[in-house]
Amino acid sequence: MQTRQARPDDAPAVARVYVRSWQVAFAGLVPPHYLDAMDPSREESEWRACIVEARWPSSGVLVAETEAGVVGFAGFGPSQEAPATAEIGTLYAMPEVWGTGIGKRLMLAALTTLGQADYTRATLWVLEDNERARRFYEAAGWRADGAVVEDTTGGASLNKLRYQHPLG
Repeated sequence: MQTRQARPDDAPAVARVYVRSWQVAFAGLVPPHYLDAMDPSREESEWRACIVEARWPSSGVLVAETEAGVVGFAGFGPSQEAPATAEIGTLYAMPEVWGTGIGKRLMLAALTTLGQADYTRATLWVLEDNERARRFYEAAGWRADGAVVEDTTGGASLNKLRYQHPLG
């Protein structure tokens, strides 16, 4: 597996990973009608724009690629909440590679990239009820900092917790 900066032609693969991961990871958390309606072809243009508009290494999309193609990605940029803080807005992998170490390696590559961009810490938001993701982040050294926001994706009221990780 290798990690690299995403290119515009990666947008279809990133959209596929995004939708497939959401449909599996958030089953039982996000209403089924929302997950069932997700379609990679409708997500592709947004991901292409994120990739094209990136200001590497301070913002961008990093992909994890195997011989099977793109199997995961992380999207990041500056936090709107604090100076010298980055936010990892997305970190997803195909469910078929969960538990193989690809997510961990992708996370480490994202943190390394953010450290090279002179950020001093990183934050991310995770659904409070997403125990699998919370275990993953905590095992990687992330800690909840007490901030909570409400998310209403798909019409459900869900709490998101902010996690932070020092860089450098």
